Amino acid sequence: MLQALRSAPSPLFSRRGIDFDFPFLAGCLALLGLGLVMIASASSEVAAVNTGNPLYHMIRHLVYIAIGMVGFVCALLVPLATWQRLGGWLLIASFVLLAAVLIPGIGREVNGSMRWMGFGLFNVQPSEIAKVFVVLYLAGYLVRRQAEVRESWAGFFKPFIVLMPMAFLLLLEPDFGATVVMMGAAAAMLFLGGVGIFRFGLMVILAVGAVFVLVQTQQYRLQRLITFTDPWADQYGSGYQLTQALIAFGRGEWFGVGLGNSIQKQFYLPEAHTDFVFSVLAEELGAIGSLATVALFAFVCIRGLFIGLKAERAKQFYAAYAAYGLSFLWIGQFLINIGVNVGLLPTKGLTLPFLSYGGSSLVICCVSMALLLRIEWETRYQLGSEDFEFAEDDFPDERVEGVQHAR
Repeated sequence: MLQALRSAPSPLFSRRGIDFDFPFLAGCLALLGLGLVMIASASSEVAAVNTGNPLYHMIRHLVYIAIGMVGFVCALLVPLATWQRLGGWLLIASFVLLAAVLIPGIGREVNGSMRWMGFGLFNVQPSEIAKVFVVLYLAGYLVRRQAEVRESWAGFFKPFIVLMPMAFLLLLEPDFGATVVMMGAAAAMLFLGGVGIFRFGLMVILAVGAVFVLVQTQQYRLQRLITFTDPWADQYGSGYQLTQALIAFGRGEWFGVGLGNSIQKQFYLPEAHTDFVFSVLAEELGAIGSLATVALFAFVCIRGLFIGLKAERAKQFYAAYAAYGLSFLWIGQFLINIGVNVGLLPTKGLTLPFLSYGGSSLVICCVSMALLLRIEWETRYQLGSEDFEFAEDDFPDERVEGVQHAR
C-alpha cells in the first residue's frame, strides 16, 4: 500500500522528499502543542472529579490529534482536482449530515442543542464537516461561474439558494455561531471572487438585518445580547460565565499565575477546557502569553491567505478560492471565540481552532491544514487545474552537490 501511495506525487512523496510550506506547518503544529498543554491544565480538576483521572481529557485529546493526523495524511494525498470534481457530492453530503443530526435517535442532544451524532465513545459534529465542504463547493462554483458572478445579479444570488437552506438547518440545531462563520466565509469568498462593491454592500446590509431579526425572534439570543453588554448586572445568573472569564483575565495580569495554577478552572468557569480555554490560558500565561498566542494565530491565518494569493497570481483559481475560504473559517472562529472570552461578543458555542477540546473541530482543523499545504504545493508546480494530469516524471530532481532541497 505504501508503494502505491508513493507512486502518486504529493507533498509527502516526491523527488524532493517531504515538500511542505514549513513556516505554515510549524505555526499550526505549535498551536496544536499549545492546545494539548492547555487542555491538560484546564481540564485536570474537572476530569479528576468526574472520572478520577486528571489526565482523562488530555488522553482523549491525544486520541483526537492522532485521528486528525490520519485525516491530515489522507487529505495531503488527494489532488485538488478530485475535490473540485466532487464538489456537488460534498454539498449533498453536507445537507444529509445536517438533516440527519436533527433526527431523534441519530442526533445527540447536549445542553439543549442537537449538534452531535454519537458513534460509540465519540461524538461527531456535522456542522464542522459541512463548513469545509461548503467552502470546497463554493470554490468550484466561483471557477465555473466566474464571469457570471462578477457581472450579473443572478451569478451573485445563486450560491445563496444553496447556502440559505443550509443556514436554516444550522439554526434548527441551533448553532448560530457556525451559521455566522459559514456565511461570513462564503461572503468573503464571493467578494474576493470579484463581486462588485455595490452588490457586496447590499449583501452585508441584508445579513445585518437577518441577524437583527434572528436576535429579536428568539428570547434566549436577546438575553445573551443584553447580558454581554453588562454581565455584572447579573453576576451570579446570566452573566456568570462571562464574569468568571473576565476574572481569569484579571488574575493573569502581565505574566500569569503560572502553568497549572489557574483558580478559575476549579469549577468557577464553566466549559473551561472547551469554549473558554483562552481565558484559562490568559490566567496562567498572562497578557504576554495571550498576545503571543494571538500573534501565532494571526501568522497562521495570514499565511493561509497568502497561500491563496499565490495561487490566484498563478491563475490557479480553484486553489485560491479554497485557500481563502478555509482561512476565513479559521479567522471567523478565532475572532468570535476570542471576542466571547474578552466580553466583546455574546456567548457562542464556538471552539478555538487547534486549542479547544473537541474531536470534530480538531480533526477538521488538521484536514484544513493539509488542504492548505496541498494548495501551496500544487501552486508551486501549477497543478491546480482539474484538466491537468501529472505524474512523478513531471517533477524536476533538484539536487545540488548531494543536498536535497525542500521548503
